[in-house]
Amino acid sequence: MPGMGYGMEAERPGAQQWVPPAADVAGLREAVGACRGCELWADATQAVFSTGPVGARLLLVGEQPGDQEDRQGVPFVGPAGRLLREALEAAGINPDQTYLTNAVKHFRHTLRGKRRIHEKPSVGQLEACHPWLDAELAAVRPRLVVCLGATAARAVLGHDVKVGEARGLVQAAPGISAPVLVTVHPSAVVRLYGRDGWDEAFAALVADLKTALEAATER
Repeated sequence: MPGMGYGMEAERPGAQQWVPPAADVAGLREAVGACRGCELWADATQAVFSTGPVGARLLLVGEQPGDQEDRQGVPFVGPAGRLLREALEAAGINPDQTYLTNAVKHFRHTLRGKRRIHEKPSVGQLEACHPWLDAELAAVRPRLVVCLGATAARAVLGHDVKVGEARGLVQAAPGISAPVLVTVHPSAVVRLYGRDGWDEAFAALVADLKTALEAATER
């Protein structure tokens, strides 16, 4: 459950025993609902896996499902997802031909009255859920992986990443055949809507996605 201490961190079994070996995306999606690799399943409505075609050139990784994603069972259907779709289209990328997933498959949150407030996944939760992401990368075989935000970048690259320093750069990642590009999470742009800097932030996200498309097309 959210807020558990070190003892629960140490007891996490990790997702590997629930990940069917050599499964395709359909098999992974069917299996993920049973995962008990960390404690987040207990307070979530459901596991939220992915959307998009196998064989997509671009695989985008976010942090975790949000409130709407948890309720609907589909990633990137909330405000950040809608903005991401607009940014993809502005970059010349068909959102329906892009594979979208998250580093963590259950919604981590705290209750504030009746509201469920997003809470960043811990490193232990990222590591526990990582076998699902590994299996997705093997099944989809994208030409390039886009990490949306620092949490996704940490999950994919295996170390802490400062987005401001790494964004827009195409780089190799250990254990992944496809190159990786880091950019901001679209939620960071959503928070600027109606304020100074929104246009620039949206344009920068689009520019990073154009770089990703160019790099994927060259492979």
